[in-house]
Amino acid sequence: MVLVMQDKTEASLVLAEHFFCPRNVGEAAVPSFTGRCGSLECGATARVSIHLDALQHITEARFKAAGCSILVASLSLLTEEIKGKTTAEAAVCGQQPEALSEHLGHCEPVKNHCPRLACEALISAISQYSDATRSEWIGDEALICTCFGVSESTIEREIQERNLSTIAEVTRVCNAGAGCGSCHQLIEEILLGRKDDF
Repeated sequence: MVLVMQDKTEASLVLAEHFFCPRNVGEAAVPSFTGRCGSLECGATARVSIHLDALQHITEARFKAAGCSILVASLSLLTEEIKGKTTAEAAVCGQQPEALSEHLGHCEPVKNHCPRLACEALISAISQYSDATRSEWIGDEALICTCFGVSESTIEREIQERNLSTIAEVTRVCNAGAGCGSCHQLIEEILLGRKDDF
């Protein structure tokens, strides 16, 4: 995430600005992919919808929320941050709730889950996009990781050539699984199939 560190006063201003004048409230243009998340701790709910262009860049990101100022500000800031990014780049932002919390001035412990909720809703939207892309794929080989466009044959080749045995090793070598994570189960199945060959 590109968010810049700031002092407590600046962070308070960012929080107030994004809560009282939130950006990107509503629904993204159709077709859109929507992620939802809720908290059992406080009852808050978050919904993020994204619209993408043909190159997997997020052209629009919007949100709806029922929750506190930290949640609304987190969603406003996060949806601003991911515009123009690819789904893989946005997924990286979604995996860093601590950076979001820090930018808002280190939330009090009872509110730490709010930036995490925002990030989980984003990851859920990206996962929905990834699942839809995989099911619509018409290529000659199976597409496993839609965030980075990694095919099944590429993963199988890397596993065989480098003797890989974990998802983390596959991710380090070819980026498969480094985005939203919705392909982890598929990568695990490929790894298990490779073990069965021995």
